[in-house]
Amino acid sequence: MRTKIYALLTVRSGSFRQTLFDLYRRSIASDFIRKVMETFATQVLQVCISLLTTVLVARALGPEGRGLYAVASAISAMGVQFGNLGLHASNTYYVAKNRELLPSLLGNTIAVSFVFGSFVIGLIWLIFSLWPTAQPVHGLLLIMALAWIPFGLAYMLMQNLLLGIHKVRAFNISEIVTKILGITLIGLIVMSGNVTAEKILLAGLITFFFTLPWMLWCLKPYIVSFPFPSFTVFKENIFYGLKAYLGAFFAFLVLRVDLLMVKHILGAQQAGYYSIAVTMTNMLFMLPVAIGTILFPKLSSLSTEPDKWILAKKVALLVGVMMVVIAGLATLLAAPLVRLLFGMAFLPVVIPFICLLPGIVMLSINSIYMNYFASMGMPLITVYSPAIAAIFNILLNLKIIPIFGVVGASIASTVSYGFMLIASIVYIFYAKRNVLS
Repeated sequence: MRTKIYALLTVRSGSFRQTLFDLYRRSIASDFIRKVMETFATQVLQVCISLLTTVLVARALGPEGRGLYAVASAISAMGVQFGNLGLHASNTYYVAKNRELLPSLLGNTIAVSFVFGSFVIGLIWLIFSLWPTAQPVHGLLLIMALAWIPFGLAYMLMQNLLLGIHKVRAFNISEIVTKILGITLIGLIVMSGNVTAEKILLAGLITFFFTLPWMLWCLKPYIVSFPFPSFTVFKENIFYGLKAYLGAFFAFLVLRVDLLMVKHILGAQQAGYYSIAVTMTNMLFMLPVAIGTILFPKLSSLSTEPDKWILAKKVALLVGVMMVVIAGLATLLAAPLVRLLFGMAFLPVVIPFICLLPGIVMLSINSIYMNYFASMGMPLITVYSPAIAAIFNILLNLKIIPIFGVVGASIASTVSYGFMLIASIVYIFYAKRNVLS
């Protein structure tokens, strides 16, 4: 077992230092690294624009109007999340393996977005009609929030087709243009002096009429026939997609349920402290997310599992080392940064943040393994592991939050992330011995 663990953590024979140096030297000239850095820079720019947008909307609408806009946006986002059926992952996977499927996948993307998306709209409308008290927004604002869903689905699914054919720059440009166009339109609305939540939501909807045609134009050179929907291709994709959907749902629970439990058990103030700690760790997680975004289509395009494993373990090693260094620096800088950004009143954030750092390192490494599994057809470990971790996280939070407070929530999350990493390593050892050999 010890020999196998060493084989997992090293790329080739030789010193650990030489291995890291070789990885670094090769990565500098790597197209893969360039795409990762472009994607990471795009994510950072998106965060900055989102922050400016949040401030602009909050100042223009005030607390009540900002709240209505936030709820309407949440309805749209949940509709997109519910309606994608995991096809965002299957689009990337299948088109990376076989670009000849692109016309059918694009046809299915349009059909799912606007046909199934309309079904989702009808379902939400029916629920709100049967239970009017559950309707958080009303009238035109609700109609616009629901109208956002098909376009949001088309945007998400087409972006993943771009990733699958390795058009990473087009993917990043679509992200940046959407954000810049959105904040520009919001700025014009604010300057007009007649600002409502409906108009702010409309600004986001209008951006789709620019970005969706542009993404279609980027895909056009690779489309060899008219993009008719294909039920045969859809049947092949949906099983993969549903596994991705369930895995993402349980992973979301692992990442978010602790904040809800802190609010329920300890109250709003402690939830506020913990939300800042989680937000800070999420900022550190942006780099592994960028790496995973580029790695998944790259792995999916490789024809043999040994080739996939060689690349995945190299990237996992590099990500692990980088995140250990980043986590170490974050530990040293946590207190002064919290004082500078949030003030002395938020110093209770520091300890739970530090307790989350080992977890974010393990989660980062595991995200690489999960992309590796996804490139192999989404084995059920991608569902079982986060599902068990979510249940374990909830039970552990119930036990230790009342004792240790928000620090207990951090510990529970770190332990849950560690469980998922161990589950991935065990799966690699015992279910993929032929790949390791």
